[in-house]
Amino acid sequence: MLVGVAAVVLALDQLTKELALRYLPSVQPWNPIPALRPVVTLSVVTNTGAAFGLFPGGSALFMIVAVAIIAAILIFQRHVPANQGLVRAALALQLGGATGNLIDRLRHGHVIDWIDFHFWPVFNVADSAVVIGVVILAYYLLFKADDEWIQAKQLEPENN
Repeated sequence: MLVGVAAVVLALDQLTKELALRYLPSVQPWNPIPALRPVVTLSVVTNTGAAFGLFPGGSALFMIVAVAIIAAILIFQRHVPANQGLVRAALALQLGGATGNLIDRLRHGHVIDWIDFHFWPVFNVADSAVVIGVVILAYYLLFKADDEWIQAKQLEPENN
C-alpha cells in the first residue's frame, strides 16, 4: 500500500505542476469560475524555502531534509503492524508528497506551488498530501495509538 499510494500522490503532484507551468499565466492569478475568484485562484509561485515559504533560499538544505524524511519513512514503515492501515496511509501520503517536492527541487531548484486560497499560503498536491498525512498520524497518535499498537504488537509472532 505504501508504494502504491505514494506513487499516486507523486504522479498527481507532478502532473498538476506540469499543467500549471504549461497553462497558467505566469503573473496573473487565474480562475475559470469568476464567483470563486475571491476564494481561490491558480497561479504559479516558486518556493525556495520550507513549507509555506518559510526560510526562503534553503533549497539545498531542504533537499537533504527531504531525503532524510523519505529514508525515515521507508525504515519506520517496516515496523508498523500490518493491521495499522491508517498509519500506513499517513506515511504513504507523506512519502509521496516529500518525494514530489524533492523532485521539484532537483529539477527546478525550487518547489512549484500553484493553488492559492488567499487565506493560506500557496501550495500544491504534494504539500496537501504531507499535511493530510501529518494530520492523520497526529489523530492516530492522540486518539488510537496506545491500545491498538500494543494489541497489534502482541498478536505478531516473534521472529527468532
